[in-house]
Amino acid sequence: MRRVLCPVEDLYVAQRSRAVLSCDLDGPVDTAALSAAFEAITAEQPTLLTRIVPDGDGHALEILPDAERPRLRIRTGGPEAYTEEINSPLTVGGPLTRAVLVGGPGGRRHTLVLSVDHVITDGHSAIALLNTLWDRYREITGGTESPRPPAAGLPAPISTLLPHSDAAETAKYLEQRVSEAGRHPVELVPYDVDATGEAPEKPHRIEVQRLLLDAGPTAGLRARARAEGLSVHGLIGAALLLAARRRLDGPGPRVLRCMSPVDLRSRLSPPVPADVMVAAVTTHLQALPVDEDTDVLGLAREVGDGLRDFLDRGDHFQEMRIMPSVPRHPTLHLGTVIVTNMGAVSGPSLPDGPRVTDVRLVPAREHYFPQAGRSPVMACVASFDGRLAIEFPHHTACFSPAFMRGLRDEVQTALLALAKSDEERHRPSATV
Repeated sequence: MRRVLCPVEDLYVAQRSRAVLSCDLDGPVDTAALSAAFEAITAEQPTLLTRIVPDGDGHALEILPDAERPRLRIRTGGPEAYTEEINSPLTVGGPLTRAVLVGGPGGRRHTLVLSVDHVITDGHSAIALLNTLWDRYREITGGTESPRPPAAGLPAPISTLLPHSDAAETAKYLEQRVSEAGRHPVELVPYDVDATGEAPEKPHRIEVQRLLLDAGPTAGLRARARAEGLSVHGLIGAALLLAARRRLDGPGPRVLRCMSPVDLRSRLSPPVPADVMVAAVTTHLQALPVDEDTDVLGLAREVGDGLRDFLDRGDHFQEMRIMPSVPRHPTLHLGTVIVTNMGAVSGPSLPDGPRVTDVRLVPAREHYFPQAGRSPVMACVASFDGRLAIEFPHHTACFSPAFMRGLRDEVQTALLALAKSDEERHRPSATV
C-alpha cells in the first residue's frame, strides 16, 4: 500500500513537526491490554503504519515492514521522561507514530505519551487517536472488544477534497496575499539567548511553559467572551499579541501578525471525521496595529472579526490551494504569534481503576534556527474537560525558560483579569 504525498503534505516533510499528546494517570494500568489496544487501532488505521519514502521530486507514504511497525514501549521515569519524549523526533523513513508509557516508582502513576507526525495528523485527529486508544483499552479490559476491519486504503489528501475553484481566481488570490505581506513586513520577537556559537552549559532542547486555568476561570473567560460578543480565541490572541508587543523595542503601535490555524474537516462536504489520520488544516494570517496599551477587548474583536470574515469569504480553501507557494513566498505563513485552538474537547474515558489527572497537546518540531535572532511565538490552546490550557513550546537555544515563563505569566494575568465576573471587576479595592 502506497500513496504519493500532495504538495501541501510535502511541506510538512521538510518542517518535521509533530503532535505530542499525553495523559497523566493515577492508578493501575494493564500494560498488556494497552499494548493490544495500540496494535488494534494501528491495524485499523493503515496511515499509522506508514513511513515517508522518496518519490520522484517529492515523497510518498509506504507501509512499514512488520518488524518496524510501531508498538507500545514501556519505560520508567519521572517528569523528565516527558521532556525526553518531546525531544525525541520521528525521523523520515521511520514510523510516523510512537506510543510510550512512562511508569513512575510504585506503579500507580503513569504518563502515556503519543507522538504523531504532522504529515499524517492535525490536532483534531491526534486527540481522536488518543481517545480511541483508551476506548479500545476499555473494551479489551472489559471483555467487550469487537474486531473492526482495517480501512480500505490510505485516506486521500485534504487538498484533493476542496471544492472546485477557477485557477485564475486562485492565482489572483495568491497575488493579493503576496502584496499584503509586502505592505506589512512581519515583526518577530527577538530571542533573548545569544547565539554566539559557544557551547552551552547543558545541551539545548525543546521545553514547554504551560498556562492552565481551572474550571472556574475557564467558565468565567467563556462568559466574558459571550457578554462582549467575542470569541475566546480572540481574547487569547489579543492577550498574546500585547505580550509580544511589549517585548519589541520602540514606542508607538507596531503592525503585528496573528496566525490562526483553521480546521477544514468540518468545512468540507461531506465533512471528514476527526478520526481520519490526515492533516486537514490551513491558516489565517492577520496584520493588526498593536501598541503596548492597546485595549485588549478591541484587539480581540479585530482578531475575531478578521477570522470570521476570512471564513465567510471561503478564503480558507484558497489558503490551502496556495500553500505549495509558501517556499517561494515564506512570509505568507509568518506571524508574530501563532495561536492554535482546538476548542473545547473531551479527554479519554477510562474503565474503573486508573484515573486521568491531566491531558496535554503540544506541537514540537526538529528544526529551530537560533541564528535567525527572532521568530514567532507559538501558543497551543485546548480546553480538555472544562480546563483551558495554553502550551508555549520553545527551544532553549532561542528563548530561555525564564523569558517564556514571563510571557506566559503575562498572558495568564490578562486572561484571569478578563475571566473575573462583572461583580468582581466593579468591587472596590481593599484599602489599608
